[in-house]
Amino acid sequence: MASIFKTDDGSWRAQVSVKGKRKTKRGFSTKRDAQAWASDLEREAKESTSSDIPDRPFSEALERYRDTVSVTKRGQKFEIRRIERWLGKSADEPADPLCFISLQDIQSKHFAEWRDRRLQKVAVGTVLREWTVLSAICSQCAKEWGWLRENPMTRVKRPKEPEARTRRLLPGEFEQLMIATQYDIDIPPESKSERIGAAIVFAIETAMRAGEICGITWEDVNLERRTVHLPKTKNGNPRTVPLSTTAVKVLEQLKALDDCSIKAFNLKSDSLDVNFRKIRNKCLIDDLHFHDLRREALTRLAAKVDVLNLAKISGHTDLRILQRVYYAPDMGDVALMLG
Repeated sequence: MASIFKTDDGSWRAQVSVKGKRKTKRGFSTKRDAQAWASDLEREAKESTSSDIPDRPFSEALERYRDTVSVTKRGQKFEIRRIERWLGKSADEPADPLCFISLQDIQSKHFAEWRDRRLQKVAVGTVLREWTVLSAICSQCAKEWGWLRENPMTRVKRPKEPEARTRRLLPGEFEQLMIATQYDIDIPPESKSERIGAAIVFAIETAMRAGEICGITWEDVNLERRTVHLPKTKNGNPRTVPLSTTAVKVLEQLKALDDCSIKAFNLKSDSLDVNFRKIRNKCLIDDLHFHDLRREALTRLAAKVDVLNLAKISGHTDLRILQRVYYAPDMGDVALMLG
């Protein structure tokens, strides 16, 4: 923004900041002349800055990020799927309007409009996950490629985080799932349905995620020490999970199977999720996700171990989440502990 001053000799001085550098010109006979000079300089600076941004549609930024950045990530499959949907490459919906806006013209308001469109169609949690990807793309454009002056999403109001799910197993639901999968912990689970039953039991015993369970190899397992090492986790930090007696028994039965000679469960995570939903629906169980079994496990473990050890088991880096969601001790019991 320009600053206009009247000097002691009655003339006018204009001062303009351009790309972090201050430019000053003196000797204007009128204030209007000083303002005109400043306006011209600001306009030229803006046009110069805009010309540095390529005249490409935002879709090219999506494609470049998909092909050069997304492909390097562990979760590339899901991120690429999101980007392809925005590009209109999925069968169920056309390209998002963002794709057709030039990088020279794209503004915060366009992402606010995108947010509002998505909130009308999908849950807040989905929008927040998509937001993370879009914001990363905009940051890459601004910081690495010179395709944007700044990340326009930093000036858009982010949707409020939804309340954390509290769903746990209800009485009788575990038994229903075991009947539906025909899983018996005393017998090696030869069918896929039985192995899904084994994964359900293992999730409840260990608090491991679906992807972590499906990724277990026998090299990661130490039955003698009763541990499973997870070299790759959701947050990128490897961890070692202790095994209960029941969890050890699940693995011992799996080890007896020829088709589980490399991967312990011989299941893929997306297949596990899909088949779990089918089994859940067959049991007429409402609104239960496989990930809810992790919550069930952590709630049970919270009654046995302290919060620091629980964090090591679960992989949480923020203890506040564990304390808020899983630790709700009865104060009467605490009083008895105090003596």
